[in-house]
Amino acid sequence: MADKPLTSRGAATKQRIIDVATQEFARYGLAGARVERIVAAARTNKAQLYGYFGSKEELFDTIFLDSMGSIRDGVPIDAGDLADWAVRLYDEYLRRPDLIRLATWVRLERRPAGHLVADADRLDAAKLGAIADAQAAGLVRAGDPFDLMAVVIAMSMAWSPVSNVYAATGEEPPELHEQRRTLLRESVRRAVAPG
Repeated sequence: MADKPLTSRGAATKQRIIDVATQEFARYGLAGARVERIVAAARTNKAQLYGYFGSKEELFDTIFLDSMGSIRDGVPIDAGDLADWAVRLYDEYLRRPDLIRLATWVRLERRPAGHLVADADRLDAAKLGAIADAQAAGLVRAGDPFDLMAVVIAMSMAWSPVSNVYAATGEEPPELHEQRRTLLRESVRRAVAPG
């Protein structure tokens, strides 16, 4: 099925599978997710799911890589203002906690050490290049661009679903989020300041 152009009905079915499976995988991980629940909630059948994605594992991989692309495209880096980028990431995690949960399951079930994704799936080349350019322009401290990116991302996740102290939600009072944004912005600025 993947080789044939999808009809509008087929595209809608495929998107329903992705939408339902995203929530299923975010909640239960790859091992705990059940194809039966996915197809029932997506109002389709196993043959359709396997026809579009090949296997449960390939469906998970598709969703995870799409989620990484969603963050990359929805929250583009501004290496000249990494503090603002961190705050925008914080807001995206509030809006889409499922994206962070998917990454957590990948870490737990697939890649307990090293890079979260294989080299072929890495989406950070543009980010690393932007950080290196900002370093060359004297806007960001010296150091390995990957390590700087990792620090900023980790700081942006301080209150995300992967936090080991507190997971924020979008339902909390706006002033609480604004306090966190202010602290995050100031902390990242200090962490990456040249000097």
